[in-house]
Amino acid sequence: MTDEQINAAIARACGWTDIHDSGPWHNHTLWGYPPIKPGQGGNAYKYLPNYCTNLNAMHEAEKVLRDKELLFEYGMHISNSHHYEYLLRATARERAEAFLRTLNKWEEGK
Repeated sequence: MTDEQINAAIARACGWTDIHDSGPWHNHTLWGYPPIKPGQGGNAYKYLPNYCTNLNAMHEAEKVLRDKELLFEYGMHISNSHHYEYLLRATARERAEAFLRTLNKWEEGK
């Protein structure tokens, strides 16, 4: 998946709406406006967070994984083993992929 596809998929999982991830306006509405963040309406437009490069954005996304089993699976996707030190040092991109794999939203070859 491209970074843009990852950002859009994570945003959808976090409740963002009106996301268009194809064409010249990818991650924007038809007229070029950014997507609407959860709980905002009217003219309250915001750009999607860049989950692939921003650890703070991924920290916010991780709040979606409230179930202990999901959190454990998420950790296993990041570390691919029981090396918890690696889990603590994972990049935003590694966390983003693990997040989508945990929610079965990862698409190979895209």
